[in-house]
Amino acid sequence: MASFISEFKEFAMRGNVMDMAVGVIIGGAFGKIVSSLVDDVLMPVIGTLTGGVDFSNLAITIGEANIKYGQFIQNVIDFIIVAFCIFMMIKGINSLSKKKEEAPAAPAPAPEPSAEEKLLTEIRDLLKK
Repeated sequence: MASFISEFKEFAMRGNVMDMAVGVIIGGAFGKIVSSLVDDVLMPVIGTLTGGVDFSNLAITIGEANIKYGQFIQNVIDFIIVAFCIFMMIKGINSLSKKKEEAPAAPAPAPEPSAEEKLLTEIRDLLKK
């Protein structure tokens, strides 16, 4: 039992698992912001442009089934906005990482000549004289 707990602790404390947990939490909060943007800002404007249509209430009743296709349209708009925001974030991160890669590296200093090279240089200089 102790090895199981230690294995779980090792798994849970890995960096990528913790990063993923933070991403899920922030993603949930970001989803609420986007939903509010769509529900409270964009859909009323789109409804006004389409003659006062409230998409969230659009539905068709077939028999006893109530198909809420307006809510589906609203969720598709939610998805498109979230996907666009994520695309823009990744595009920005990629451009920042490209700038870091493009920064020229400082030229490496010339390596110190070996003892053999120094000796050969001295012999050459003596022969020139």
